[in-house]
Amino acid sequence: MNINSFHGGQAEPEADYTGFPSACVPDSARMVVDRRYLIEETAEGVRSEIMDLLDRVGAKRENFRYDLKELWHVSPTMTDRDAPIVRATSKAIEAVLGKSPDYVVSPGTYDQKHIDRIGRLKNCIAYGPGILDLAHQPDEYVGIDDMVDSAKIMALTLHELFGPAR
Repeated sequence: MNINSFHGGQAEPEADYTGFPSACVPDSARMVVDRRYLIEETAEGVRSEIMDLLDRVGAKRENFRYDLKELWHVSPTMTDRDAPIVRATSKAIEAVLGKSPDYVVSPGTYDQKHIDRIGRLKNCIAYGPGILDLAHQPDEYVGIDDMVDSAKIMALTLHELFGPAR
């Protein structure tokens, strides 16, 4: 669960403001949360989990109220390991890197989910260089050799899927 933003009270002062804040006690606040869920979970279960948590807070705090509004929903997706794209990519990884691939389910909200959900193009994967634990972190990087190997793997995968018949 990621808190994207929290809003309440007076507006943030400009960066060059040198005065003191007023003694404002807001009567309400709004928090925007990004709750990504696993393929084993359901959207209804996640919503219930959040509402149960808020209900427990409300039971302990007088005058606590909440409204829950879903702004955006992206369901997890997973392509079967026997799908042609998975087999072709696996074969290319073995050819370029000399080892079997690691299969991971990314916790991110990346293009594969949107291609599946909006474009209805099933059996696609997210593949590319980089260290998943560093994704979207201040020190995220991709090594040059990793980028070159990834390009080779993608080329071999495309050739396997769309190249001339052997």
